[in-house]
Amino acid sequence: MERPLSAYARVGTIAFMSYPTLTHGTAPDTEAILSRLAADPYFSAIEVNWIRDPEVRRRMAAKFSQAGMTVCYGAQPRLLTTGLNPNSLEESVRQAALASLKEGVDEAIELGAAGLAFLSGPYDPAAWEDAYQALLATTRELCSYAAARGGLRIELEVFDYDVDKKSLIGPTEAALRFAKDMRATHDNFGLVIDLSHFPLIRETVEQSVYPVREYITHVHIGNAVVEPGLPAYGDQHPRFGFPHSANGEAELVEFLRALLDIGYLNEKEPPVLSFEVKPFGEEDPEMVLAGCKRFLDAAWRKV
Repeated sequence: MERPLSAYARVGTIAFMSYPTLTHGTAPDTEAILSRLAADPYFSAIEVNWIRDPEVRRRMAAKFSQAGMTVCYGAQPRLLTTGLNPNSLEESVRQAALASLKEGVDEAIELGAAGLAFLSGPYDPAAWEDAYQALLATTRELCSYAAARGGLRIELEVFDYDVDKKSLIGPTEAALRFAKDMRATHDNFGLVIDLSHFPLIRETVEQSVYPVREYITHVHIGNAVVEPGLPAYGDQHPRFGFPHSANGEAELVEFLRALLDIGYLNEKEPPVLSFEVKPFGEEDPEMVLAGCKRFLDAAWRKV
């Protein structure tokens, strides 16, 4: 493409993946890291998770606004680090997950976020339909809560169901059914798709993008290792170019072309397109993030 990607998307990064120390929301250098990302002219979007210190949260809301950043809130750590399950068949457990997600909505609004993303709870084939209905109930309550507070968009990310996170939703077929059911009652719902999850659910770009094209409101780009026993196997989001990984330049170019084709990437209302890449082992987060930028730029030139 001759025009820069910034004409078609608001490029960002998931801060708590680029800098895993942020995952629990208590890192002493939270403000320094987030401020550095907000000041980076490459990024016009940033995805954050919980920030436990209310003063840091207040200051970062102001800084994001000053920097003209589109802010998104990732509630995945609220569930993954606590074991909370939004599709639990135990009502008290489901309500606990819902309460935490509602707290996330409040924080997201305070930070000026455009949306909140989360993931489904554990996949259990023996109780799949009941769990699906429980997830619908949670998500509908969450969407209603967000709508009452100003219309924050609620987004469910499609994960693997039998490799690592083992979540109820996906594969894409399940995500499509869920999105249709949700949109029947709430127009502030959407799906998050992630290139790094396609190989984990054993789907091609075409299979993961086109069936849910009208429900995609948020996109992540990342990588995965799908051979058991190898370093970074599973949903570990290694950098592009990581040994034995599934997504290279060809896959990213195909993905970007598909996003253009369905109109997700567009010049009228550029959407968020974020890196979901995590340093592996002793890798330097700064170097990994710099490599992500170069990799995306190189892929875009071939779109």
